[in-house]
Amino acid sequence: MIMKGKKGLIVGVANNKSIAYGIAKSCREQGADLAFTFLNDALKKRVEPIAEELGSHFVYELDVNNEEHLSNIGDKIKKDLRNIDFLVHAVAYAPKEALENDFLQTSKEAFDIAMGTSVYSLLSLTRAILPVLNKNSSILTLSYLGGMKYIPHYNVMGVAKAALESSVRYLARDLGSKGIRVNAISAGPIKTLAASGIGDFRMILKYNEVNAPLKRNVSIEDVGNSAMYLLSDLSRGVSGEIHYVDAGYNIMGMGDVEKDENGNTVLCWDNIKG
Repeated sequence: MIMKGKKGLIVGVANNKSIAYGIAKSCREQGADLAFTFLNDALKKRVEPIAEELGSHFVYELDVNNEEHLSNIGDKIKKDLRNIDFLVHAVAYAPKEALENDFLQTSKEAFDIAMGTSVYSLLSLTRAILPVLNKNSSILTLSYLGGMKYIPHYNVMGVAKAALESSVRYLARDLGSKGIRVNAISAGPIKTLAASGIGDFRMILKYNEVNAPLKRNVSIEDVGNSAMYLLSDLSRGVSGEIHYVDAGYNIMGMGDVEKDENGNTVLCWDNIKG
């Protein structure tokens, strides 16, 4: 198995429909031993059964905005696992109002929350676990096309993902001399708990399905398998990359066109309105 003997920390599992779950499952199927974190007691009840399902006895409380949690996570890992070989950072948040109004209306408070939780947490978490990361280990975070291009309703999260992708490149440089790789997956839209806060998400899903070269949306299994590759030694020559797993949608410059019943050329968009 590709990841036999590897140990990793998964941060950000919400339930068994989340992208982080898909990544954890793929890594476990290839032999990895896992540890998980939960944000609060409400999420602990969801994460513990997932950890048990995937053969893990190690579940830690971790709020990435809590300095005490960050200062303790390395010691907990060292006690239970000694060292780890990979980290999955699947953490993002913005206040709901910042995803509803125009980006221009984003408050400083909402901007700071989105950037702190979704971007700075990658840096602070990496620093916290650096002492227990083995040489030739791998760090992976999650992005989205909204960090590169305008996506309706994504607003401040798009700006946060742009900063996250830039952080990946700078961290890859900083940690490369230690043999640590840093990459991101930019996944296509998937119906997850996190995505439920984005307005008109059903329309976004359908639009991607119609216009992606593969004519479908991706699944958490698709993302999980690609993530497993980036976390494993198979990708030991890859660092600082944003890897798209979106059925090819990111290559499109405009929507596909086709003929209607009258022989007129129309955008595929016209077929999915409403």
